[in-house]
Amino acid sequence: METTNLLEINKENLPQHIAIIMDGNGRWAKQRGMPRLFGHRHGVKTVREIAEASAELGIKYLTLYAFSTENWSRPELEVKGLMSLLVETLKIELNALKKNKIRLRAIGDLSQLPEKTQQALLMGMDETTENNRMDLILALNYSSRWEIMLAVNQIAQDSKSGSLQLPLDEAGFSNYLSTRGIPDPELMIRTSGEYRISNFLLWQSAYTEFHFTSVFWPDFTKQHLYQAILDYQGRQRRFGKTAEQLKI
Repeated sequence: METTNLLEINKENLPQHIAIIMDGNGRWAKQRGMPRLFGHRHGVKTVREIAEASAELGIKYLTLYAFSTENWSRPELEVKGLMSLLVETLKIELNALKKNKIRLRAIGDLSQLPEKTQQALLMGMDETTENNRMDLILALNYSSRWEIMLAVNQIAQDSKSGSLQLPLDEAGFSNYLSTRGIPDPELMIRTSGEYRISNFLLWQSAYTEFHFTSVFWPDFTKQHLYQAILDYQGRQRRFGKTAEQLKI
């Protein structure tokens, strides 16, 4: 892999918000003749490295797709192992989050997570709420269609009760999403060679730049992160305008 010098990265043109679909843990483990949970455990080490590297760069928001609503359909042993691993990781990494002044947040239907997982998550969020260097946002039991439908139903309810005046603009609709108050991601990274966004931040990624890599998540390093950012910085974000208009 080509090494990226940090000096190559323009600190004045960093994405404020990076979202990552962490894919390939299971396949990484299978290549080594190990159970899928072995891959997930190694994926946790990658989360630590990428979170710390992002904070050091000056990224303000890092959202990780940790567990989708569709993931409940995976083998029961894997799901239970993932939930236990999440509890274990949150307890172990809490001091590192505090030390690095990283705030832990979560989006998704958290009420459906096991009680121990909810407790560990809430404790982590509560103890890091004052941290302001970077927000680490875990998408847990999350799907964008669920989020949008939840918003639509809440809007209908508020409209019926008279607490909401229609029509609603884009900003108003965004306030009904679980990401309210969080800027849309400028860069989304997906590992493992898949080319889809799997029901992740559909509304929020309308103008997101995508970076796909064949590297499995346990092998994804801060060098890969730097390369993704350089790729982002080499693009022209026009938002519907022409290149000539941007030069004016």
